[in-house]
Amino acid sequence: MQEKEELQAKITELDRTIKMLVRRDFELSGIKEKREVELKELDHIAKLLIRRDLELTQTREKRENEFQKLEERTKELEESKEALLNILEDVEEEKKRTEDEKNKTEAIIKNFADGLLLLEEEKITIFNPKAEEIFGLKEEEVKEKIIWALEGNEKIAPLVALFKAEKSRLFRKELSLREDLIVEVSTTAVLREGEELGNIVIFHDITREKFVERMKTEFVAIAAHQLRTPLSAVKWILRMFLDGDMGQISETQSQFLQKTYESNERMINLVNDLLNVARIEEGRFLQKMQECDMADILLETVGTFKEEAEKKGLSFSCVLPSKKLPKVSVDKEKIIMAIQNIIENAIFYTKSGGISLSVDYLPQKNEFMVKVQDTGIGIPENQKVRIFSRFFRGGTALKTETEGSGLGLFIAKNIVEAHGGKIWFDSQEGKGTTFYFTLPANGIASKNLK
Repeated sequence: MQEKEELQAKITELDRTIKMLVRRDFELSGIKEKREVELKELDHIAKLLIRRDLELTQTREKRENEFQKLEERTKELEESKEALLNILEDVEEEKKRTEDEKNKTEAIIKNFADGLLLLEEEKITIFNPKAEEIFGLKEEEVKEKIIWALEGNEKIAPLVALFKAEKSRLFRKELSLREDLIVEVSTTAVLREGEELGNIVIFHDITREKFVERMKTEFVAIAAHQLRTPLSAVKWILRMFLDGDMGQISETQSQFLQKTYESNERMINLVNDLLNVARIEEGRFLQKMQECDMADILLETVGTFKEEAEKKGLSFSCVLPSKKLPKVSVDKEKIIMAIQNIIENAIFYTKSGGISLSVDYLPQKNEFMVKVQDTGIGIPENQKVRIFSRFFRGGTALKTETEGSGLGLFIAKNIVEAHGGKIWFDSQEGKGTTFYFTLPANGIASKNLK
């Protein structure tokens, strides 16, 4: 019985132990499942941490690159700042120089001996003190005003009229503002990099010069008139002796009287040239305008010169168009004088060869062109610019012909231009010269002979 009880106690103890073991296994199984879940969570967290570390590493590298670029940019900005400061210093210096130049220019303009006006887009932007004095206007009365709007102001109206009359904005003209004031008006363009910004107009007071010129012209005219009377008397007295009206004279006496007569003729021609120059300068040269045939004028002119050329052993030809030419309105006497002066020069300065004269009508321009060609000494290149000047005779001409006043071509040029024509020449030293001049068929003459 006791053994049974002990066995029963052992079985009970064993059963308790088994239950305890089963419970322990169950608990261990729960703990294992819990640990697996925890491990999975830990694995997930570990992966998240690894990914976060990778992202952080990439972000750090990116930030480091951005920081490096920022440092480089900061350095560039510092360099730019330094460069800008240098530029600002240069700009300040240039601004100071510009201000100095501006002040200097303004001082020059204010103290300029001539009147000065600046037009920008037809607006007056500069009107210096001398211009104020010339026109009797204050700068504020005209500055920033369109020039055409000043037409009603009688003080500056002559200038406005001059601008309207001139097609070109670049010119040099004389302008009479009052009886006691004459100015020379010169204009020039203001350019910057090829672009025209405006026009400078300069007013130079030439009242005194014109007065002196007028006095000189009047003196020349009076002196020439006073000389012509006694010279004409001497001429006719010498002619009477040479023609035998005063009795017989010897051959030697005749030769001396002939030389005296020729010298007197040269003096009369010089006096006539001086009178013509005086009339040109006084603006009263053309007097008898009439309808003429250009071919008849040439034929009338060349008659005496052909014989003179042949005496020197020169050929002389005059070529006229075969068809009928239109009439031309000219002062016949003056046009003949112009042609004579050109032909005389050709004969004087041609030693061999010949002279040819021709006239052509140019229908497309409605004008005549006269050409006088010679094979003479020609004109040196450095003297061509002065060939139409008063009293000018080239060095080569002086060596060839000591006589001559140097007025012939000056007179010819003024006659042609007074008729609205043009005159020019081509020349090569030692090979001859060709003079050309044109005359409009309608005969419009210019009033300005200067």
